[in-house]
Amino acid sequence: MTVVTKKQVVEALQQVIEPELHRDLISLNMVEHIAVEGEEVSFTVVLTTPACPLKHQIEAECKAAVSQIPGVTKVTVNLDSRVPADARLMGKLDVGIRNAIAVASGKGGVGKSTVATNLALSLALDGAKVGLLDADIYGPNIPLMMGADGRPKAFNGKIIPPTGHGIKLISMGFLVDPKQPLIWRGPMLHSTIRQFLQDVDWGKLDYLVVDLPPGTGDASLSLAQSISLTGAVIVTTPQQVATTDVIRSVGMFEQLNVPLLGIIENMSYFIAPDTGARYDIFGAGGGKAMSEDTGVPFLGQVPLEISVRESGDAGTPIVARNPEAASAQAIRAIARQIAAAVSVQNLTRAESKEFAADPNLKIIR
Repeated sequence: MTVVTKKQVVEALQQVIEPELHRDLISLNMVEHIAVEGEEVSFTVVLTTPACPLKHQIEAECKAAVSQIPGVTKVTVNLDSRVPADARLMGKLDVGIRNAIAVASGKGGVGKSTVATNLALSLALDGAKVGLLDADIYGPNIPLMMGADGRPKAFNGKIIPPTGHGIKLISMGFLVDPKQPLIWRGPMLHSTIRQFLQDVDWGKLDYLVVDLPPGTGDASLSLAQSISLTGAVIVTTPQQVATTDVIRSVGMFEQLNVPLLGIIENMSYFIAPDTGARYDIFGAGGGKAMSEDTGVPFLGQVPLEISVRESGDAGTPIVARNPEAASAQAIRAIARQIAAAVSVQNLTRAESKEFAADPNLKIIR
């Protein structure tokens, strides 16, 4: 009878390469709880995000590698996750937020808030702990789009954020009457954004998604001064007038030393529900062209669908209300790309000499 050992399992898993990090799972310390019972082997692979876009590939490759060990008849792979924290953010902000992702646009009307709400919910649907901060102080739409209302309560000196679809939310829309205009200068806006970050009881979050107002104004500067953003995502539409503004947004984040995670082209095309014909209402290819011009990754296209608007108005984002819709599937895929990019960025930084002395930045143990 062939005896299977843990050493053989480790050696087999050393041949499995993490597709994003390009290193084997053992050297990345992504394998835990190896158990061998006769001919059966089980272990846990700890992913760097529950939204890992390649988790099924990793699982399959692990099974294939261990199954080749003589004597093994059954392999059980359990998947877990532990999202790496952005050390700069954790060091600057004394709250339980591991990563902060800004969703921005160079101009209004490109569906930025729709993308932000659906990205946040996509990450939550994959198992992450997510918060959504509405930094568009003058035009707060998050409460409506997430189906949440009522004024936040306070406890132990902290604001208890309302929730929508399992996501913690904060927005000026919860705090003022919808008919009340906010005629504020920059210092008041800056103070409010800092309060939303520091005085809200966010708890332990894997990701805080921040919906910025359009343009390159005070809110973006205030946010960058208050928190070391893990990265920013820029939303555009295909037409030239929108993509030109992407360049300004890219330049702003570069000046603020905020990593750019990618460009999303929203309302890319329309598929007529009665005929199936495709219409490029706002032109074609603008987002990808801007990606090539700026060197910022192109994350994908989100089609224009009537159900997206209906879902936002109803307070249930499209990824939850109609997950089979083309727009929902596109956003789910984009969210997983963003999560993977954040993990790669954080783990790469954690291994660099600049951060090697910090024990909180070790690769997953």
